[in-house]
Amino acid sequence: MPTASTTARLEARISTDLHSMLKRAAELQGRTMSDFVVPAVQDAAQRAVEQAEVIRLSLADQECLAQALLSPPQPSPALKRAAARRSRLLRTE
Repeated sequence: MPTASTTARLEARISTDLHSMLKRAAELQGRTMSDFVVPAVQDAAQRAVEQAEVIRLSLADQECLAQALLSPPQPSPALKRAAARRSRLLRTE
């Protein structure tokens, strides 16, 4: 069981109908209401954060990506060596 220093309390006002539904669902799975609700809330929060980050990153990097595709930089000497090595390794003669 987590200690008080590793947990925080969350309180929410919900309708009595929703409370009854959550309680029934938890009982059906043999879990406490907290054990039922916390993972569901955590999953929803994780999805919300991931979606926000994907949208923010794609918007922030959109111009940079388009510019790189339209005007790619010249290959560096290291990239040229790597490409030559790859060609040698994949050559089947």
